Amino acid sequence: MAGTDASPRPLRVDAARNRARILQAAGEVFAERGLDVTLDDIAAHAGLGVGTVYRRFPDREALVEAFFADHMQAKAARMREALAVPPEQAWDAFLELFQEFGEHIAKDRGMRQVMLSSAYGHTAIAACKDEMRVISEELVERAKATGRLRPDFEATDMPVIMLMIGSIADFASPVAPDLWRRYFEMMVDGVRTQPTGRDLAPAKLSPCGALDYEDLLTAMQGWRPPALR
Repeated sequence: MAGTDASPRPLRVDAARNRARILQAAGEVFAERGLDVTLDDIAAHAGLGVGTVYRRFPDREALVEAFFADHMQAKAARMREALAVPPEQAWDAFLELFQEFGEHIAKDRGMRQVMLSSAYGHTAIAACKDEMRVISEELVERAKATGRLRPDFEATDMPVIMLMIGSIADFASPVAPDLWRRYFEMMVDGVRTQPTGRDLAPAKLSPCGALDYEDLLTAMQGWRPPALR
């Protein structure tokens, strides 16, 4: 009986080890190839049988949710840190956060898809996105209050700029993986108020305004990343 009672324990340890291997492999595959991969792809990268992966995760959506939920929560926590700085530091905190997120978006196709498309991730991920939306609106308003962020900038501009960064990263990755930084700097110059303190009139800056939140959701629902060649 003693041997029978002890036998399940190694299986539980093995299961935990396999789960960790699957999640590590998933993160690597998602970052390089995006989320439109199969569980067979993940299993092969992890060096496990596909049946082992299916026992831990019944489908790709479950694996996406398990892998990215913690990462999205960490991003929300980082945004809360930026929100907690003194008012006079709000612009610097906003800019630093924006650059950090750009770095992640440029390097990780999977994170880009989770953050910019509602086709991937539900439940915990969706809850994180809702929280991040509210925080981003506060971050933008605080940055504007410093007088250093142009007054027509909206929180909904941020994911669209992230999409631009991701597109640049995809385009230039074979030859210049960090090219996105050049255009990020140009973007920062564009969203600052003028050095004289005189803001440009919004009508002269762009023929269209920022998306409202409902339009942003509609765009995210319809957007799919181009197939990798």
